[in-house]
Amino acid sequence: MKNNVLNLGLRKQVDDCKPYIAGETEAAVLKKYGLNEVVKLGSNENPFGPYDNAKKAMQESINLLNRYPEDDYVDLTATLAEINNLSVTNIALGSGAGNVIETVARLLLDEGDEVMVAKPTYRLYREVSILMGATIKDIPVNSDFTYDLCAMRQQITNKTKLIWLCNPNNPTGVISDKNELEEFIATVGENVWIVLDEAYADFINDGQRPEITELLQDKKLIVIRTFSKFYGMAGARVGYIMAQAPVIKAFDTITEPFCVNRVGLFAARATLLNDQDQAAKIKDFLLKERTRVSESLTAKGFLVIPSSSNFIFAKLPNNLDSTEICEQLMAKGVIIRECNAWGYPEYVRITVGKKEENDFLLNKLEEII
Repeated sequence: MKNNVLNLGLRKQVDDCKPYIAGETEAAVLKKYGLNEVVKLGSNENPFGPYDNAKKAMQESINLLNRYPEDDYVDLTATLAEINNLSVTNIALGSGAGNVIETVARLLLDEGDEVMVAKPTYRLYREVSILMGATIKDIPVNSDFTYDLCAMRQQITNKTKLIWLCNPNNPTGVISDKNELEEFIATVGENVWIVLDEAYADFINDGQRPEITELLQDKKLIVIRTFSKFYGMAGARVGYIMAQAPVIKAFDTITEPFCVNRVGLFAARATLLNDQDQAAKIKDFLLKERTRVSESLTAKGFLVIPSSSNFIFAKLPNNLDSTEICEQLMAKGVIIRECNAWGYPEYVRITVGKKEENDFLLNKLEEII
């Protein structure tokens, strides 16, 4: 039998892309190590979601799953517009932030365009840009892991089409100074597209979050948000963008029709309207736990980078390797994230979970470090 190699004819940039490396799953770790339970603190999920009214809305949506969710799109879009003091023409929905990021790349980028990303940051920006034929310009973060906005400004050329920003940044949890980021968007956004990913922005302390909705009307700015993190709906896959009306119209033209499922639409609107008190209480708890866990890690010799999100980025003591430490922790029933993929083999990223989950992690770390 001949072993012919089939020419698949894939887009030529596919070979330049690297697959997304997700955190380990509970099921995989349970099976691999023969465990009875696993604490998952590797994917920045909110362990308390979805919230009460979101759950009720999900149940109500079940009887309508035989129909396309036309009206539900309209209802959620209107609610988001009202909350953000925008018009419905400034909002578009997507199936989680990942789907929105990919669609934005298709919307903006042509082959040969130059794209700027921080190093490190969320890797999907790089891959979707490469897929569209763009070239990547990496801008290292400052020594304190904040964005080097001055370097970004200086590196702009006539080929620079898009700058991806993530605030708080992933995997570090570090935020940009509010005033500096607002000024950067206001000036650079005159000529270069800025996509601001605010997946974790609801965890930022009051007074530190940039006010950017007013800039949407006359700047080249797209803001991405999601219900996955703060509202604990990662499995529902609901995200959205805010931008000028012509951008939203074009986004809706090229994205998949009804790309958000009805269950997610029901839950997202219900949680926005009726779960804010519960969400605020959980935020307060998670931030206090973040402080407690950070202090415990520091006492164990970790170098903890100050975080404004629901996760902690920390350097291991004694130049330990994160891959090895994460493997040992998984064998003991704890999943955290090693940071080799971002170029930081001595760092780990730890999701802040429930108190008993955090204590379990700290106890296991005590056993191996």
